[in-house]
Amino acid sequence: MIEVDRLEKSYGLARALKGISFTVQKGEVLGFLGPNGAGKSTTMKILTGYLLPTDGRASVAGHDVVAESLQVRRRIGYLPESTPLYGEMRVDDYLRFCADIRGVPRGKRTAAIARAVELCGLSRVTGKNIVELSKGFKQRVGLAQAIVHEPDVLILDEPTSGLDPNQIVEVRKLIEKLGSEHTVILSTHYLQEVEKSCTRVIIVNQGKIVADGTQASLLAQSPQGALLLTVRGPEASVLKQFHELLPAGTPVVVTARSGSSLDLRVEVPAGSVPIDEALARLVVKNGWDLLGLARERASLEDVFRRLTLASEPEAAHA
Repeated sequence: MIEVDRLEKSYGLARALKGISFTVQKGEVLGFLGPNGAGKSTTMKILTGYLLPTDGRASVAGHDVVAESLQVRRRIGYLPESTPLYGEMRVDDYLRFCADIRGVPRGKRTAAIARAVELCGLSRVTGKNIVELSKGFKQRVGLAQAIVHEPDVLILDEPTSGLDPNQIVEVRKLIEKLGSEHTVILSTHYLQEVEKSCTRVIIVNQGKIVADGTQASLLAQSPQGALLLTVRGPEASVLKQFHELLPAGTPVVVTARSGSSLDLRVEVPAGSVPIDEALARLVVKNGWDLLGLARERASLEDVFRRLTLASEPEAAHA
């Protein structure tokens, strides 16, 4: 549905995109992540025809975003970070206006609006002026205008920005529902949305793609997390022998105590040989009780921070 090939965008001397390439298949829900200034919104604006690329090419549903911009715009629904609403219009009038300019045939317009209203949970507010609505309902109206013409592709840029926790949950559920009917690109700073809604993740930093894959594949490539143990034994002896066995300088932290039981967190150095079995044997050899042994699981946030904290973005545009 989407093909991006060596896409570049410069603002004067600042290069917001540096030759990124990726594809999105029909039915995928793609999480598009990156810190401020990474190039996320620039990519989305090029895909929607809002900006022209400096170099490279991109297509949506087989149509070039530059040469066939109108064909592309007929096939996408776009919710930019600043929701494009006319506050003085009623919700139903606004959606009718959007259906009209999106080219929905007159005979199908009422049904298309009804579908968008139902999907976005707007039935209680269709007769209200948009200016009267809460931030959460305004976002729902923004999503409704993006789907009223039943596009092939939905491009959502920070759809939960500025919402309170309850509104975020509501809009997230709506995005999950839309993901079952559309190809979706979702840009967000909220990693929970990606973890719950997206089938694939792309992480961009400084205008380049630094990771692309499913959540499982990205987590599998991450360094192993800390080793977590629960040991019943004398604290001083346990810590002393752990430090003697482990590489010099390896942090061993007591995170909790309960009677004679200790919860320990061992920060295993990257690239070191596995020490799980060695520590288990040490505990048994000394007659202590090993009550728990597990690896701390890496999270998508860990992956994101590892890949994007190396240096500051060069471009102020994203």
